[in-house]
Amino acid sequence: MEEKNVSKFKKNEFSIREYVRNSLGKGRVSKVKIEYAPMGEKIIISTSKPGLVIGRGGEKIEELTRILKRKFGLENLHIEIDEIEKPEYDAQLMADEIALSLERFGPLRFKVIAYRALQRIKDAGALGVEIRLSGKLPGSRARTWRFAYGYLKKTGDPAKVVDRAQARAQTKPGVVGIKISILSPEAVLIDKINIDKECLENIKKNIGTKEETKQKKENLKNKSKKKQKLTNDHKNKRS
Repeated sequence: MEEKNVSKFKKNEFSIREYVRNSLGKGRVSKVKIEYAPMGEKIIISTSKPGLVIGRGGEKIEELTRILKRKFGLENLHIEIDEIEKPEYDAQLMADEIALSLERFGPLRFKVIAYRALQRIKDAGALGVEIRLSGKLPGSRARTWRFAYGYLKKTGDPAKVVDRAQARAQTKPGVVGIKISILSPEAVLIDKINIDKECLENIKKNIGTKEETKQKKENLKNKSKKKQKLTNDHKNKRS
């Protein structure tokens, strides 16, 4: 019985998120979080275009609140807007933007669209990005194209800081799948090593010290060989 209730609860949450995304439009919403409190429900909408989501005088938010209350039975609902200052670091927004561009200009210009998005993310300062487009691009047979820059963490705990998202573009030849992975410079990497001027100087000093030690050892070795040779020559002469 509890499993059925949990399944129904998760299904209801998924329906709320999908309705919010579809009602506000593709490319405007990144994430939709739902929080529950004793006083009621709170929906947090992450977007880079808060003005378009809120509407003039808050009309769109008020209308969305009324529909969600009526459609999903949310009595005391409160909607908050979380503004995304750097949309280039948000994988979902960039994936939706590529999908909209493919739907508008067609799949024949997929390389221009992908490289433009890649350059935009790169110029914003991202440490790494990977874009994968799958579908009938540009011929009648489906295949996957990969566009990448920098480095990404793909395994282990450090891979959790990589922002990943998916989107779909409805084009005339067929559906194009978009997958994006972005490593933001604001991400905290446990195994990250910063090499500054002081570190480089210490490395050079250590290298110089090792070379001097190595040279001293070689000199001592050569001296001992010469000494041994002289001793052997002296013994041979005496004999």
